[in-house]
Amino acid sequence: MNQYGEKLMKLSYNYTKDWGLAEDIVQDVMVTCYKEYENLDKIVSFKAWIYRITINKCKDVLKSSIIKRVIADSNLLAFTKSSELTPEMTIMKRSEEEFLSACVLELSIKYREVITLFYYEELSIEEISEILKINPNTIKTRLSRARIKLKSLMERWR
Repeated sequence: MNQYGEKLMKLSYNYTKDWGLAEDIVQDVMVTCYKEYENLDKIVSFKAWIYRITINKCKDVLKSSIIKRVIADSNLLAFTKSSELTPEMTIMKRSEEEFLSACVLELSIKYREVITLFYYEELSIEEISEILKINPNTIKTRLSRARIKLKSLMERWR
């Protein structure tokens, strides 16, 4: 939980757009990890495994008929620490980060997940490919298209 909790929360929030649901999903992931503790030696890449579980649980929640998707607080970067900036610069930076986060959340899920994993989680194309079980070239294509869509969204809202 100490090592992956915050990253999994951000990843879950990126899918669900709801901090409460994201917390529930991460808690379920941690329970799954606890249950699979004796099988950890069989897992090749723990990071990829735990991200895959989180993504699958997010998709399960989104598919359920109980969920009504509501765009909530789009402050994706609320947990990031800012450097020692002046108060004015801090406000400007926060505003830009919130704007970027809001634009990322406007992307469809297939683009949002690759943007999140590549830029926010700083995973390589190969790691993303392993986590999503998608060809690396498909990941590259989605990243390229996501950047174009993100640029278009940002220009439209500015």
